[in-house]
Amino acid sequence: MWTRKELKQRGMHCFRLNYWKTVFIALIASVLVAGFENAAAAGGGLTFNFTPGSSQVQENWPDEAGIEPEANDIVPEAFSADPDSPQESMDELPEEISGFMNEDSGPDTAVLIMIAAAALIVFLVILAVAILICVFLVYPLEVGTKRYFVTNLHMPAEVKEVAFGYDHGYKNIVKTLFFRDLYTFLWCLLFIVPGIIKSYEYRMIPYILAEHPETPVKEAFAQSRALMQGNKWRAFILDLSFIGWDILSLLTLGLLDIFYVAPYRSMTNAALYEALVYGNRQEETTVWTES
Repeated sequence: MWTRKELKQRGMHCFRLNYWKTVFIALIASVLVAGFENAAAAGGGLTFNFTPGSSQVQENWPDEAGIEPEANDIVPEAFSADPDSPQESMDELPEEISGFMNEDSGPDTAVLIMIAAAALIVFLVILAVAILICVFLVYPLEVGTKRYFVTNLHMPAEVKEVAFGYDHGYKNIVKTLFFRDLYTFLWCLLFIVPGIIKSYEYRMIPYILAEHPETPVKEAFAQSRALMQGNKWRAFILDLSFIGWDILSLLTLGLLDIFYVAPYRSMTNAALYEALVYGNRQEETTVWTES
């Protein structure tokens, strides 16, 4: 049975032995992988809330004191109905002007609708591009970073491990991680909490693919589900144990996260995967030392 202390000690030990490369890979994982996945998952977060303007003046509109305003307080003096004024009536204005100023035509509403429609189209295009980049470029990169961290538990891992997902089981990796995010998103529609639970249930999928990239979709889900059975809450507490470091990272404008917290956390999560897979089989979890 694993403990938080053991995982964090092992993660820190291996991180320090291969410091700069691990910092670089953790930065890639944080900026590219997490960034693009969050952008692609933000599709349901855009709403267009606007109140169309109206040129119609309400006759019985009380002010804050409950007193009805005078007609001259609402209608500008230049448009007051003075029979001696040489001003033309609305019906006598040219058709183009009278049509524009007609209170029923609602020009403000039409303009706002056009702006909202254009903004929605732009957003959907950007979202589609972000999803395509995430699916075809970032998913294999995510598996590659996980492979680096797992490898670094046993030997000095090389940066080239990041490209592993592009050369091994590319299509299967893309398909599996796409369904992982799709299922997580659908579960999040049920008041968020089920989505969080499922995200922990699917947590080991990229690690499984990092070691066995041709693992079928259903089997990858089943293996991750089996590994996290009874460990979801403990993994959640493991994540919470980094909250102090996260606060310090905010105080340093993220510098501490780049050079210490993110790689430390990533190596600890890799150690969690191996603890779940191999348990106490020491021959499979040998910790490498600096020569």
